[in-house]
Amino acid sequence: MRIVLMGPPGAGKGTQAVSLASQLGIPHISTGDIFRSNVSAETELGLLAKKYMDAGEYVPDTVTNEMVKHRLAQSDAAAGFLLDGYPRTVAQVAELDAILQKLGSKVDLVIELTVDIDEVVSRLVQRAAQQGRTDDSEDVIRRRLEVYGEQTAPLIEAYRARGLLKAVDGMGEIEQVRARLNQLVAS
Repeated sequence: MRIVLMGPPGAGKGTQAVSLASQLGIPHISTGDIFRSNVSAETELGLLAKKYMDAGEYVPDTVTNEMVKHRLAQSDAAAGFLLDGYPRTVAQVAELDAILQKLGSKVDLVIELTVDIDEVVSRLVQRAAQQGRTDDSEDVIRRRLEVYGEQTAPLIEAYRARGLLKAVDGMGEIEQVRARLNQLVAS
């Protein structure tokens, strides 16, 4: 299966993605991991991304797209993968389609973890306090969630129109959400 996992910050995507990918025997591919891997290996793309990251700037789509393209072309992703953190824009949806078409495949399923925003804000504020992240105030977190909603709404609609989108309730204990995801992919 080729799966895209979406959900706002604090929805538990990372936790659930690792578990689901392991259960399905496919790699969990996170854009954050791809960035870190390329930067630490000092690949040409990694060095380019590092320049933007060190300057506190957004890494351009062209660089992100190339990193994803290289990662999806690796042999462990041939039979399937779970993408976490990509695509984030409508342009990236088109790029992912093009990458997969060249590889002779396509996205099979897009899962949206849905959550109660107030609960997520509470989780993130608590996590920020535990990690000593004073920059993650409730206002900043709420704004980040608004931006996520604005940016991903078109993606969600695009995947819904294709009949690929399935929403899963991301609220509750980790095991409860995991059970819902397992049930979805088993059906």
